[in-house]
Amino acid sequence: MSLTSEPQPVKLAQASEDYPLSAVPLTARKSIWSLAPLLMGFALTSTTLFAGGAIGPSFNFPTLITVILIGNIILGAYCASLGFIAAKSGLTTVLMARFSFGNVGSRWVDFVMGATQIGWYAFTTAVIVQVLMSLFGLEPGSSGYGALYFVLVFFFNYIFCATAYIGYAAMDWLSRLAVPAMLILIVVSFAIAFGDLGAAQIAPPTGELSLGAALAIVIGTFISGGTQSTNWSRFANSGKNAVLSTLLAFTLINGLLVFAGAFCTMVYGTQDLIQAMAMQGILAGAVLLLILNVWTTQDNTIYSFAVAGSNMFRTTKRHAFVLGGATFALVLTLSGIYEMLPSYLIFLGTVIPPIGGIIMVDFWVKHRGSFPALDAPLPAFNWAGIIAYVVASAVGYFTGQNDLGIGPVNGIVTAAVLYGILCQVMPQSVSRAAE
Repeated sequence: MSLTSEPQPVKLAQASEDYPLSAVPLTARKSIWSLAPLLMGFALTSTTLFAGGAIGPSFNFPTLITVILIGNIILGAYCASLGFIAAKSGLTTVLMARFSFGNVGSRWVDFVMGATQIGWYAFTTAVIVQVLMSLFGLEPGSSGYGALYFVLVFFFNYIFCATAYIGYAAMDWLSRLAVPAMLILIVVSFAIAFGDLGAAQIAPPTGELSLGAALAIVIGTFISGGTQSTNWSRFANSGKNAVLSTLLAFTLINGLLVFAGAFCTMVYGTQDLIQAMAMQGILAGAVLLLILNVWTTQDNTIYSFAVAGSNMFRTTKRHAFVLGGATFALVLTLSGIYEMLPSYLIFLGTVIPPIGGIIMVDFWVKHRGSFPALDAPLPAFNWAGIIAYVVASAVGYFTGQNDLGIGPVNGIVTAAVLYGILCQVMPQSVSRAAE
């Protein structure tokens, strides 16, 4: 589906809901100055700091920099490739998946992406509230802790989704304000940390992680989110701007945060930049960075859930999914179930990247750089995509568990190769009945 060949008018409902079930028209496209800050805000997330803290102690400084560079170049290339396809087609990942998985089969893609995002939304809201209360010396068991925890969880749960509810325009302006502020705070913290470096007791490298395992951690930090970054790169006014914006977010910013986590661990013994800033005496900056950091990721997260939900149920009511998803996340957070989510969500994260590999081959090889119209007849199940996905997910998961290369990359490559082969040997029946 090329942009220039889409003559039909876009319905007002689609436009007001950010086009959840249609391609973004040329008239609604954004420049790099709008798109890049939004994607950079998405990539500025605390979980990436922890990844840096996990790999930092294992390597000397030159090797650490090499790992970060290679890992983020791979991550950026993968995300930029999907971003280019999104800009060319105007489609989200879940809409592209209809062609490679089928009308019914693509609903698995909706589910796995939506479930991952809503789980992280619930977990992250709980974490930010706990960190904020800890920064101000409030610990579990203290007087009034439970009531304050409830109030703050409720407040942040819905504040974070407010910009996602409004849509791209609100998320754009938040990112334009938040990203420069966050980068300034990180630079200030780095300057203080370099001053403290001489007095720090830096332990020698442990060597506990192999290069492959370290690269898997770096790439795995955001490859699931990167697979869904098409929710915003589809708004790019050119393929070039989509690629540059995505590289800025998933190579430069993600790499900066991985390095920040590793460096803070070396100097302060904590991979948490927020905690390190509090130790540096800039508590107000730490609180501001924490809130902006989480907000610009959380609104993207709930937005992704809403887009996946809209496609699963074939409805344009994206606003309803934002509010419904936030309310479901609130229940998960307040019930305490969120504490059991990380392992499950990490597993789901390993089965998302193969989707990107299949979509790339579907676009470039099968459809030769132009998707059909979304209302074109499609099979209920595209078995070539489904089989390639199942096999590739297993390969990515088990090789990642056994340190056999880079699990997510193994999954992507396996999916791409196998799908390309199966498309040549498996005929497809076409039907509208499953729509």
